[in-house]
Amino acid sequence: MVNMEDPQSVFDEVRAIVLMMLQEFDFDTVDRVFRDIVRLFRGEYPGYRKCNTEYHDLKHATDTFLAMARLMHGAFVGGENLNREHVNLGLMCALVHDTGYIQTLDNDVGTGAKYARIDTRRSIVFMEKYIADKGFSKEDFRNCPDILICTGLDTKINEIRFESREIELLSKMLGTADLLGQMADRTYLEKLLFLFYEFREGGVRGYDNELDLLKKTIDFYTIIRKRFASELDSVNEYMRYHSKVRWNLDRDLYMEAIENNINYLKLILENHEKDYRDHLNRGDIVRRLNEKRI
Repeated sequence: MVNMEDPQSVFDEVRAIVLMMLQEFDFDTVDRVFRDIVRLFRGEYPGYRKCNTEYHDLKHATDTFLAMARLMHGAFVGGENLNREHVNLGLMCALVHDTGYIQTLDNDVGTGAKYARIDTRRSIVFMEKYIADKGFSKEDFRNCPDILICTGLDTKINEIRFESREIELLSKMLGTADLLGQMADRTYLEKLLFLFYEFREGGVRGYDNELDLLKKTIDFYTIIRKRFASELDSVNEYMRYHSKVRWNLDRDLYMEAIENNINYLKLILENHEKDYRDHLNRGDIVRRLNEKRI
């Protein structure tokens, strides 16, 4: 329904979604942040290197951005009290949530993957610096750290004291959008191969090789479903509200896509474990890995 490979197409869809909630919405802030984040990931932002993590890349940022907009719209349709400030805050946090993987110009050792265990904290630092540098109101974005921290899988969301019901909702929606955006990606399974090498550089333990990560993704999906229902308060169900209004489809297209990915992964593991790479054909990812002789 949207060309996810084109950041501008994603922004145009987000714009259409927001206008379905708030017809007089001022896009100046969102547009400015969006363009800066695209420049950041492309290596065009002063003081920073081009993104060199191939799992946590620009597309993942825009995937999360769109998923967040859709969840907010679904919540709005469901009767939640989201205003202009909430929408601005939610979209901005979605855009910057993985900036912690971007290296500064003076940091030329390895890749941004080395920050895999502290990327959320680094994203918060980037957000705070960005707000100050661009002259945004610190008061307007004071809740950013509480929202961003909820993308961390080790974050105990139920232990955070949120300022309001709306900030809590935004936090849980961003934690959900981050997962939905990556797991529903049509190249999710292929990109898991990139993720293994990011984990290896970042010192994330528990995965012996690519195949081991693929196998453990089945259990990860079970864990994430439980997280959706518990810590994230089932806000993923707002996707059905959104789809019904936006596309006249009473379906959760994200969960359908995720389940399709997981079912295909199970098929590969059951029948093609020895040549699993030969059955991961989307996005030209395996070819790139083969050329690197990884």
